[in-house]
Amino acid sequence: MSVAFRRERDEEHKEPRFELPIPPGPNLVTAAGLALTEAKVAALEAAVAAESDTERRAPIERELRYWRTRLATAELAPPPPADEAAFGSRVTFRLNGETRVFAIVGDDEADPANGKIAFSAPLARALIGAGPGDFSDFGGKVDAIEVISVAAIED
Repeated sequence: MSVAFRRERDEEHKEPRFELPIPPGPNLVTAAGLALTEAKVAALEAAVAAESDTERRAPIERELRYWRTRLATAELAPPPPADEAAFGSRVTFRLNGETRVFAIVGDDEADPANGKIAFSAPLARALIGAGPGDFSDFGGKVDAIEVISVAAIED
């Protein structure tokens, strides 16, 4: 029989399902980030157990694999120093004449709309190591950021 008339399985025509990408580098987390990851794993495990349809369960299992990996590799970061911006700090700074406040957190707990940026973000990298009264370069501009205050994140 000709190959043209052979029925192929439906799976052969689907897009491949790759695993969710894991951010490179260490998986640093705050205490709140660790709790968030644990809660996400528990919720996804419950969702997998509740879902009987294998097709609808597959993406949930995929996401669960991601979060289990993140939980297994999570490293609780030590408390930040009091006098300089670091992982786990809430930093008040001035950029382009506008005062802003961001907490420097792990990749999975980052939420810029709610004032949390990942430690791997360019803005966080520009802030890390700076203390009140310091200036940092950002966006190709010298002394673009003025750090006003630094405090530890309160979980």
